[in-house]
Amino acid sequence: MMPILAIFACLLWGSAFPVLKITYKSLNMDANNIYEKVQLAGLRFLLASIIIFIIYKIVYKKIPRLSMKDLKGFLILGLFQTAFQYYFFYNGLANTSGVKGAVLTSCGTFFVVIFAHIVYKDDKITINKLLGLLFGFLGIIIINIEDVNAGSELMNVTFRGEGFLVMAGLVSAIGTIVAKKITKNTNPFIVTGGQMFIGSCVLLIAGTLGTNGEIIEFNNQAFVLYIYSAFLSAIAFSIWYYLLMKYKATEVTIYKFLVPIIGSVLSVLFLKEETFNIYIIAGLLCASAGIYIVNRKKTS
Repeated sequence: MMPILAIFACLLWGSAFPVLKITYKSLNMDANNIYEKVQLAGLRFLLASIIIFIIYKIVYKKIPRLSMKDLKGFLILGLFQTAFQYYFFYNGLANTSGVKGAVLTSCGTFFVVIFAHIVYKDDKITINKLLGLLFGFLGIIIINIEDVNAGSELMNVTFRGEGFLVMAGLVSAIGTIVAKKITKNTNPFIVTGGQMFIGSCVLLIAGTLGTNGEIIEFNNQAFVLYIYSAFLSAIAFSIWYYLLMKYKATEVTIYKFLVPIIGSVLSVLFLKEETFNIYIIAGLLCASAGIYIVNRKKTS
């Protein structure tokens, strides 16, 4: 059951890359307009949190309650897993391709391995994990090598693009470690909905202030994509927190090697301007292999 749930969550997350790029085009969003995208992220996760609370009410037949005891953890998780992560993700993806975005955000998996080594006594870095980390970071470097003519710059990297996506992976990893602690004694639906609600409020306030009170006006296509994005977040994060509650962080993370593969393939399929080249394919294989090696179990 765990593999099926993890793969389904990764499929949903992978679809987010082309969906978001298409949404930007549909709304004619300027890549440099930070606050519009922050507001869009806030609206998405506010709706996602409402969906999660509705699911909780249907499943458990009671109204979800956020206890004061857990509020501090939810606040930290909401800031890192929703507000900070999606500030960097939404703005980073606007300044790079969907394929690159899919691969670069996978660096969060490697940060999880490093943080788990520091935090947990039973989740230390091994030779396999070290080798996987090397493969992963090699993939991240390769994916940013442009297939360019002689005399051009070798690396096509910007902090507002690729740099922001790496930062999204970093804060996501911190959120994963925090979530692992919180989900020990708290229902995963409550954790997911609570942190998303808090994070979305932060994003909405910042985005609305930055746009001088102007609210995004959705057209039909963008509205449908917005609804889908909210549902995919609600379902994928609920599944993920449930799995984190039941299994070790690195055991669950093995399946995230599918996210860059799914995200890259769907980006090429649905975004006309995106294509594979030798660097993207090599970087994708390295990053995915690295995530697998990090998490594979030793066999006798």
